[in-house]
Amino acid sequence: MSVVMHTLHVDLDERSYPVYIGRDLFDDSSLLGKHIAGAQVVLVSNDTVAPVYLDRVRAAVGERQLITEVILPDGEQFKTLDTLAQIFDQVMADRHNRSTTFIAVGGGVIGDITGFAAACYQRGVHFIQIPTTLLAQVDSSVGGKTAVNHPLGKNMIGAFYQPQAVLIDTQTLHTLPARELSAGLAEVVKYGLICDEPFYRWLQADMPKLLAREESALAEAIERSCANKARVVAADEREAGLRAILNLGHTFGHAIETAQGYGSWLHGEAVAAGMLLAAQLSANRGWLAAEEVGALQRLLASMQLPVEPPAAMSPETFIDLMGRDKKVIDGRLRLVLLRAIGEAAIVDDVSEDELSTLLR
Repeated sequence: MSVVMHTLHVDLDERSYPVYIGRDLFDDSSLLGKHIAGAQVVLVSNDTVAPVYLDRVRAAVGERQLITEVILPDGEQFKTLDTLAQIFDQVMADRHNRSTTFIAVGGGVIGDITGFAAACYQRGVHFIQIPTTLLAQVDSSVGGKTAVNHPLGKNMIGAFYQPQAVLIDTQTLHTLPARELSAGLAEVVKYGLICDEPFYRWLQADMPKLLAREESALAEAIERSCANKARVVAADEREAGLRAILNLGHTFGHAIETAQGYGSWLHGEAVAAGMLLAAQLSANRGWLAAEEVGALQRLLASMQLPVEPPAAMSPETFIDLMGRDKKVIDGRLRLVLLRAIGEAAIVDDVSEDELSTLLR
């Protein structure tokens, strides 16, 4: 029997949608069914997640005129235009029309590529997010950012496109590899750092419970993370200003992912190293106390996350890749720094000298 523990709403006028957080939501046909508008469904998953969860989702979808399953290879390295074309090939071969609903069942890669496919197919069809990793549950499934990667930069080809609903089943976290759990928790820590100091202090105290996968602690962390993201997205859907604070650590992190090859470092691992660099840069400017940087380093280390960038990455490589990032506006690199724990600042005046000193 499914249990909905929390329901949040992302408030975007006619594009508003619910985020359900609970247990065994995969099996709730009424919950899923009310967000499927037509008689056609496209289920998109990967070859790791599909054998575990896809039959349950398909049963919840129920009888439909047409159901197509698209099973993609697993990994960030497959988040490409070629993989996107595989989705279109199957959907078009099966003659799905504009009333179809795409359902993403998987982690952030599956959610991003399915959402982008839904945004493009016949100029936009409905889609639903069913994220199965912690990172996808607290970050990529909420907010409408969809994309694929390019060899020269991560998430450079995409669209803002909101889902009809997000179903977060906490039971999926019991089978999640420890490395994936830690990577997701990096994004959880981010929310505390940028806009919610009490949440950050709670994480410092209760991280052992989260690493031990205590259900109530995980549900609390997911709910508070999603609530913080929903509030930011509602205020700035298309990242004209405030939403950029969600990118704390991401400009550094994306450079790491691109340089190392997509999939070598998990996204959350790269973000963890990036957040620590951003915190150190904030301290170098006299904003953040050195003690807070040290405490963040210890917290991330306790989560088995990297606290240094790859040794082989030179400052020159970092600066070059960061200069290609989509957060560069009119030639000026925008970075998210911390004036204090819980208070992010978007800056565009970081010099190459500052970066070189930081990255040496």
